[in-house]
Amino acid sequence: SHPARPSAAAAAAHTMAAASMAFAASVASAAAFRPAAAVTTRRAAVSRGVLQVRAGGVTSANDFSVGMNVEVDQAPWKVVEFMHVKPARGAAFVRSKLRNYLTGSVNEKTFRSAEKLALADVEKRRMQYSYPDGAAFIFMDMETFEETRIEDDKYFTKYLTEGLDVEVLTWNGKVIGVELPITVELEVSMTDPGVKGNTAAGGDKPATMSTGVVVTVPLFVQIGEKIVVDTREGKYISRVKKEKESN
Repeated sequence: SHPARPSAAAAAAHTMAAASMAFAASVASAAAFRPAAAVTTRRAAVSRGVLQVRAGGVTSANDFSVGMNVEVDQAPWKVVEFMHVKPARGAAFVRSKLRNYLTGSVNEKTFRSAEKLALADVEKRRMQYSYPDGAAFIFMDMETFEETRIEDDKYFTKYLTEGLDVEVLTWNGKVIGVELPITVELEVSMTDPGVKGNTAAGGDKPATMSTGVVVTVPLFVQIGEKIVVDTREGKYISRVKKEKESN
């Protein structure tokens, strides 16, 4: 005898069951891949955040201030002076003088007011001037007693006196300069004596300090006196009061 053939209804039921199993398998496969896709998305977001971080920050030329440190042409510069210019026609701009920390040169540069610049990530470390060593100057960290040797630089050495506290500047791990206090006390080593009768009428004269810098002082200032000098402009501020006068 021959085996009974399956009915048409049974064959249809078998086909539908197979299709249902295939659909369920595809759904399960898709669910299995969803967590992996979510993880990939989170990694990409973290990566973008890291790339956006910049230690130095950003400024615009419109926000310049004297003493600000900016990066131009991949070098650190200090804003020495600046002026906002708004012409009758055209966009406003900023005319500035910047000092290159690496070369010591002062250049005039012009920027659009809205132009963005990176702030130079200059680190400061408090140190004390110890002594000259040939063409260099030795500074000491008074906490660790570590010494740093810095080459001669006319911008700060003319105001250095033994024991003066300063800020030693570094950029990308390299010492690039010294930031002086706003005022220092210097002793007058050479100047013409004030002519009697002229001091009351006012006037001024050049005076050479013990460090070699020449400062314009009032006529009444004499050799051996100490004066207060503004290191930003090299200007006389006042005489240092004698100890007996300050007590």
